[in-house]
Amino acid sequence: MKKIKTQNSYKLTQQIAAKKPIQQKKRDPFKEKGIDSFIDFRDVRLLTRFLNEQGKILPARITGATAKMQRKLTTAVKRARHLAFLPFVSEGTRY
Repeated sequence: MKKIKTQNSYKLTQQIAAKKPIQQKKRDPFKEKGIDSFIDFRDVRLLTRFLNEQGKILPARITGATAKMQRKLTTAVKRARHLAFLPFVSEGTRY
């Protein structure tokens, strides 16, 4: 009898584990806004959305951007920093 109970409880745990909620894929934020080929480095409002409080660029796994768009985003942020549209470091971490 004990073997039957362990098999039933094993099957029950397998069924519960199989019913985990399915995670939805993150959508590309650039495709939603209609940006396909070029990210404008002068669009500071768009670029600051992809920076954290310290001024670091957020990774693609958090933003949902594709690898190609993440590379273009990185280039645009670096250009904006070089031309002083964006700061290299936020105000709080300067000192």
